[in-house]
Amino acid sequence: MNAWTPYIKGFRSYSQLERSLSSNTVEAYEHDIEKLVQFLDFKQYPHSPEQIKHEHLQEFLRWVSDLGMMARTQARVLSGVKAFYKYLLMENVLQDDPTELIEGPSIGKKLPDFLTVEEINILLDAIDLSLPEGQRNKAMLETLYSCGLRVSELIGLQLSQSYFNDGFVKVTGKGNKERIIPMGNSAIKQIGLYTDGIRNHLPIQKGHEDYIFLNRRGRKLSRVMVFMIIKDLASRAGIRTSISPHTFRHSFATHLIEGGADLRAVQEMLGHSSITTTEIYTHLDKDYLRSAILQFHPRK
Repeated sequence: MNAWTPYIKGFRSYSQLERSLSSNTVEAYEHDIEKLVQFLDFKQYPHSPEQIKHEHLQEFLRWVSDLGMMARTQARVLSGVKAFYKYLLMENVLQDDPTELIEGPSIGKKLPDFLTVEEINILLDAIDLSLPEGQRNKAMLETLYSCGLRVSELIGLQLSQSYFNDGFVKVTGKGNKERIIPMGNSAIKQIGLYTDGIRNHLPIQKGHEDYIFLNRRGRKLSRVMVFMIIKDLASRAGIRTSISPHTFRHSFATHLIEGGADLRAVQEMLGHSSITTTEIYTHLDKDYLRSAILQFHPRK
């Protein structure tokens, strides 16, 4: 390890101070490099970073795989080693990067979790409307599901950007990009009940007058608060799967695709810059169709 120690120390300082990586990430990277050194010891290969070649690293990845590590873990180990060698290049320790042509294992794209229409209804029915925050929460979740919003977009919704008579809201998404989204009648109705019956009676704080969803002190809701509301509601509704505000966004997209919505329209409503991001929901749709065939086809 001696030949590697000064480089690892320099890499740690660079990662923390210049790249501002978290201590957990830096520690994970160091463990990845240590795995490489262990492999080199085991194989009795050249024992300094400058001597390591492409073929050594290829064999290292096969060794890691043979140890039984999952593909995602293998990819993370490779990421740490690549970051280390980029640092060595930057410091002119090396002239060529031996990791440059190495490809990680295929991880596959994880399909997002979503709720069924029945589960959405169970969640909404579990809201206690006798509480002042109950009507707000119902309006909020109806809006999440009706518009497929990110949680940051939900808490940032403004009255001045809402056109309820026309059935649209304007939201500001990633990169400060604005988009117009149609809103369902149920969401419009619940927002009206909330603004007229609850919000109008709150002591609204200065600077928060335009935000639709407010806490009891008259201030804009936080992201954490929305997460907590949904987690608590799921628990009381008896829904065992782990859900978050983003689950409503995935459910919105999935149900539209299942219902035959045009992929470009869904892309526009979600605010995806590339349609390849939206295409993940076509995979969900295929899984849905397969399960439907297996469940209902007479010769399954």
